[in-house]
Amino acid sequence: MDWSHYRFRSLWALPAPPVTVYDVLDQPEDYPRWWPQVREVDRIDDTSGVITVRSALPYDLVFTAREARRDRAAGVLEIAMTGDLDGWARWTVTGDGAGSLARYEQVVDVRKPLLRRLAVPGRPVFRANHWLMMRAGRRGLAAYLAGGRQAV
Repeated sequence: MDWSHYRFRSLWALPAPPVTVYDVLDQPEDYPRWWPQVREVDRIDDTSGVITVRSALPYDLVFTAREARRDRAAGVLEIAMTGDLDGWARWTVTGDGAGSLARYEQVVDVRKPLLRRLAVPGRPVFRANHWLMMRAGRRGLAAYLAGGRQAV
């Protein structure tokens, strides 16, 4: 087993129609407005940027995200990631009654040297750290959507 390889899945129930949720998720430079752990998004061009994230643990993860798939009709946004994280992440937004479900999937290999050295003993803590980040993201996006896209 490669202890630095991770698969994550999250499902967010959100109080807005799928097209609205998709449009917000399609603007990564705005993520820091509603997702506290997304510290910085610096656009490189129309299809890529450098993203810095930090959850509860005292380390940043910095990676370049490049658009791999952008399909508004299917509700899919997918990126390829290189840097401290190598792999991919995908949002799939679907309807759910009057709201939406946003499914997040991520498959990555951690490349940050410190985290690789701590891979075995740190794995449960790293997974919990990711869970906390995703919980805060869901809450932040729900509040952002409910507040008419005001910064939270």
